Amino acid sequence: MTRERATADRPRAAGGRSAQTASAGLTATKGQSAGAAPSAAAGPSAAAAPEDRRGELWKAACFVFAGVAIVAGMAWALLGSSLLVVRSVQVTGVHLESRADVLRAAGIQRGTPLIRINGAMVARRVEQLTQIQSAQVSRDWPDTIVISVQERVPALAVAEHGGFGLIDEFGVIAREASVRPPGMPLLTAPALRPGTSLRGSPAVRAAVTVLRELPPQLRRRVTSVSAPSADAVTLRLGRAGTVLWGGSDRTAAKARELSILMRGKARTYDVSDPDVAVTGG
Repeated sequence: MTRERATADRPRAAGGRSAQTASAGLTATKGQSAGAAPSAAAGPSAAAAPEDRRGELWKAACFVFAGVAIVAGMAWALLGSSLLVVRSVQVTGVHLESRADVLRAAGIQRGTPLIRINGAMVARRVEQLTQIQSAQVSRDWPDTIVISVQERVPALAVAEHGGFGLIDEFGVIAREASVRPPGMPLLTAPALRPGTSLRGSPAVRAAVTVLRELPPQLRRRVTSVSAPSADAVTLRLGRAGTVLWGGSDRTAAKARELSILMRGKARTYDVSDPDVAVTGG
């Protein structure tokens, strides 16, 4: 009995070892299959990455090419083509100076690309004309240049060469006349002597400033002005007397005091210091 059991147990043990071996083999096969799955899945992604990068590079190259083409096209339109060139020049603000003189001084050639026109340089050339105080140059696309000028405004007459030079606030002779224009005061000092100029004179500037700021009813009575210095302006009111005005400051206060003083009859009125205005004569 004992021998039969032992013999019977041996096959079972052998069968058990075979089963374990088969199970282990199956597990190993599954592990290999599982391990192979990621490798198979990673293959297409790795292959697609270089293609994506190439696509991005092509897009960037296209954008760069488009940008260069646009810049080149704009440069050609502005500088090389006949589309944006000067075809007309307009002049505004001229009354004393002629349009032909302004155009001649500007020196703008038709057919020049608008972008090449140096507005500041053109304005400086136009301002060399005697009667032009200032000039501005602008582009009116696609084919026009506009020159806007401000002419000098005569404010005082100075005696010269048997006639009169009509000067503006900067002492520049805007034009000449054989007779003094009605209502324009005569500047007696500083005088315009042969070979001299009143351009940039502070005294002339002060005299014109005083005249401009006078009340209209008083300004109409001024026949002549003397200004040996900027703070010593004197107004001659014809037969109404002489006003020692002083500098160009405190115009309103001086005018108010003068209107009060002129209620009495005097030959001179000193309002150079409106706080202590006095009369004489």
